[in-house]
Amino acid sequence: MTDRELVLQLLSTLREHASRARRRRGGELSAYLADVDAQDALALSVLVATQEAVDVAFHVCSDEGWGVPGSYAEAFALLGQHGVIDAALAAELRRVVAVRNRIAHLYGSVDIERVWHELPEGLDALERFVARMAAFLGPP
Repeated sequence: MTDRELVLQLLSTLREHASRARRRRGGELSAYLADVDAQDALALSVLVATQEAVDVAFHVCSDEGWGVPGSYAEAFALLGQHGVIDAALAAELRRVVAVRNRIAHLYGSVDIERVWHELPEGLDALERFVARMAAFLGPP
């Protein structure tokens, strides 16, 4: 059985950092490109929000007895196979993880303009994930 309180705590952190990322991205690419502090803050929020989504996926898969995923992508695929999220959302979340991985592993050379352009869809996917997971958990 999924640890509801733990998952809710992770989802709360995910939502907070997704919201921060959306604010930090702002609306003007030129302002974002000129502000390295905003770039760093945005990158951190994306990392945290995405990692929380991954942690939720791993916890639910494990707690429900669906196995321990071998990768982040597999965690979302398992949620899809069990009807927690749909295949389209699982695919979108894999793309968000790819952005997270570029930030985490190529930080000094990440294409910040590409990240800026990819974020709106990725943040939307994370917000839909929160809603689906909350529905999966059901009322208290």
